[in-house]
Amino acid sequence: MKTNISQSDWKDRAAEVLPAAGFGNFDPSLILREGKGSRVWDEDGKEYIDYLIGSGPMILGHGHPEVLDAVQEQLGKGMTFFTNNAAGIELAEVLVEAMACAEQVRYVSTGGEADMYAMRLARAFTGKDKILKFEGGYHGMSGEALMSLAPKALVNFPQAVPDSAGIPESVRDNMLIAPFNDADFVTSLVEEYAGEIACIIVEPLQRLIPPAPGFLQTLRDLATKHEIVLIFDEVVTGFRFAYGGAQEYYGVVPDLCTLGKIIGGGSPLAAIAGRSEIMAHFDKAVVGDKSFTFQVGTLSGNPVASVAGLKTLEILRRPGAYEELKANGERLMQSYATHLSAAGVPHQIVGEPMLFDVIFTEDPVRDYRDTLKNNAAQAKAFNASLRQSGILKPDSKLYAHLALSAEDLQQTDEAIAAAAEQL
Repeated sequence: MKTNISQSDWKDRAAEVLPAAGFGNFDPSLILREGKGSRVWDEDGKEYIDYLIGSGPMILGHGHPEVLDAVQEQLGKGMTFFTNNAAGIELAEVLVEAMACAEQVRYVSTGGEADMYAMRLARAFTGKDKILKFEGGYHGMSGEALMSLAPKALVNFPQAVPDSAGIPESVRDNMLIAPFNDADFVTSLVEEYAGEIACIIVEPLQRLIPPAPGFLQTLRDLATKHEIVLIFDEVVTGFRFAYGGAQEYYGVVPDLCTLGKIIGGGSPLAAIAGRSEIMAHFDKAVVGDKSFTFQVGTLSGNPVASVAGLKTLEILRRPGAYEELKANGERLMQSYATHLSAAGVPHQIVGEPMLFDVIFTEDPVRDYRDTLKNNAAQAKAFNASLRQSGILKPDSKLYAHLALSAEDLQQTDEAIAAAAEQL
């Protein structure tokens, strides 16, 4: 929708009706008007190369014509029904075929919901209460997920630190927190609490930090040994690192995974997927009242999101898609490394080509506490310079995607060079 209202005016209006003047996701001073391909425009008409990509879903770029055609066709048939629909069933078949852990799928609307239900499902399946997560890991906005997401107080492990008001103390009592990539610590912790742990939930790539060699396999082995449900939070990594997700990319198969972002093709859609004996706890007729995990959602599996997801995944299956995605990311990584090194700026490029960023430190980054060594002033100045040059990215990550052109990458390289020189 085009308007003659300035971005400043929209910001003032937002402040009247929205807490903190925003949706809670991103800098509320930026109000985007439209997107096409690799580019977005704000309400003042300023153009950006988009590396935010809706924070992940728009892996094909904005307004991909094939996705739009699929959505337009479905809109003429109906937007949502609250019943099963063919597109949702077909998408579930595609997800089961793609993800090694998946035998069945249950839809929700957001990744945070998927993570919440996955943890609840693990408790129902095991009859145990405690959840082991990793400091710095993001798993949505449930009480369990908001334990030690970004703690200001670095307490001793495995104590949990709440990141939000409004969470009962009892939630903390059932959480165990471990440092990411510390296989020895996790092993000792699981051995101590094995009879109480329902699940281990982990981002295979935690925010930006890749797993150390053997770390995910250690989690797999511990979960198998102690009858603990291993959950991979693949809301970010699913269909981004490989068509089969991080479980294909890293070669370790969980019991459950959560999916979101890409599977909805830009519409709200997420899912829990996993072994049928665990997923059966969503079916009262199979497990009975006591073990039944109750879950409903008005828009779960709605056909508009399902057809957008089906078309997006079809495009990703085409030959060369992931090679191109990786090449785009590697080009961007090289730009960062070349220009920051030339400027003599201490830095670490952290992540995988499809999702990474720079952390301004000389020290290796293996866990959340290592990320706190980031030179915050340099990071802020660097990102501000990129934004000024028409590069839109989140403050702590950068998504490669398939809409990027050679011109986009060259313009980004020049912006990175200019930002590095200013540090």
